[in-house]
Amino acid sequence: MGRSLNNKRDLTQGSIFKNLIWFSLPYMASSFLQTFYGMADLFVVGRFLDAASITAVSVGSQITHMLTLVIVGLAMGSTVLIGNAVGEKNEARTGKMIGGTISLFIAIALILTAALLLLLNPIIRAVNTPAESVEQVRRYLFICFLGTPFITAYNVLSSVFRSLGDTRSPMAFVAVAGVINIALDFLLVGLLHMEAYSTALATVLSQMCSILFALVRLKRRGLGVRVRKSDLRLSRAAAFSILKIGVPVALQDGLIQVSFLVITAIANGRGVDAAAGVGIVEKIISFLFLVPSAMLSAISVIGAQCIGAGAHERCRRTLFCGMAVCVGFGLCVTLAVQISPQGIVGLFTGEAAVVLLGGQYLRSYVADCVFAGIHFCFSGYFCAYGKSGLSFVHNVVSSFCVRIPGAYLAATYFPATLFPMGLAAPAGSLVSALLCLFLYRRLRGRQPNRPVAMQRDGP
Repeated sequence: MGRSLNNKRDLTQGSIFKNLIWFSLPYMASSFLQTFYGMADLFVVGRFLDAASITAVSVGSQITHMLTLVIVGLAMGSTVLIGNAVGEKNEARTGKMIGGTISLFIAIALILTAALLLLLNPIIRAVNTPAESVEQVRRYLFICFLGTPFITAYNVLSSVFRSLGDTRSPMAFVAVAGVINIALDFLLVGLLHMEAYSTALATVLSQMCSILFALVRLKRRGLGVRVRKSDLRLSRAAAFSILKIGVPVALQDGLIQVSFLVITAIANGRGVDAAAGVGIVEKIISFLFLVPSAMLSAISVIGAQCIGAGAHERCRRTLFCGMAVCVGFGLCVTLAVQISPQGIVGLFTGEAAVVLLGGQYLRSYVADCVFAGIHFCFSGYFCAYGKSGLSFVHNVVSSFCVRIPGAYLAATYFPATLFPMGLAAPAGSLVSALLCLFLYRRLRGRQPNRPVAMQRDGP
């Protein structure tokens, strides 16, 4: 039914730096395309519609992004366990984990869709959406929530391919979605003059096309691993193994996004111009975070394969190589943004008040790229060892003890500018990085002979 497992890329051999780059570049390219067509939504709306529409897209897309992160977090359990099996050269176990992943996430997608549709109005109220944007946000989210099965299918398929060392197939999937999404944005908003919610329709339709492309690709080329029909029957042990790692990551990512939604709600309370400026900057930052996100994914997959092969020292060196890349990148973009933050925000809108406030917010917020890169890499390392609960701890502490209180205090005491409010995110990431270093030293001091991810409590 497919190529041998041994034909897959072995990430436990060769140069660590080359493996990180080999894995990360296609991942960053696919993430760039995904982020780019998300930014294209905002760009098109900003050029053809008003500030209320910009706010609708920024709020709606932020909530949808949170949903995506929760799904990706849950799939991290599959990524790690499949990676362990690949490192062991255990094709039978790899097939069982892939089959269990498919069955589990079909159920998860259906449950999420029903729950989100029922909670639509409470979610809109919870983020303090400006009155001018409420109806457009409602329509935007309704369409996106209906498309939850497609969001789930794309991200789970991508995580399976990456756990096997294949980052090029997900890049192809998102490239198809990106081209279709951007074309539909200009058609629906630019030519047909539809409202902001039509960008959600463009996103869902493009993801449907991407999934169809992925299924055609699978039929023609196979997955590279034999997956039997019996593997598709979800066992309690398989589900437990996946969720044991995935749930803490999903909770972590979900709560982090809740913290940013709270910050968005604080900005929304300052008026539609501040809300639009913050929304634009969040899109820009999500683009800059592609490098740290790629390193997190690379370290988790490469680390999982190394652990499966018993190469623990190589896993540690992968962590520090990834951090060096992230810190270097973060320093470069932080310095570059200082030259003209308002000019960058001005690419998305011509409204002077939005550009001024967004530029203030971006100038301080961009420093988060340095510190976030450190704790992203540690999170990938912790997940590779099945210790995703450690990532949950440091992110929750930094979000709810630093980011949210910091943003609230800045908004209260500095009402004329968004610059102090932008400092809340890098301050939170600095706390996360320090906590990660402490947790890493404790994990190294009492590291078990067999990591949690490799214990045979699963198939």
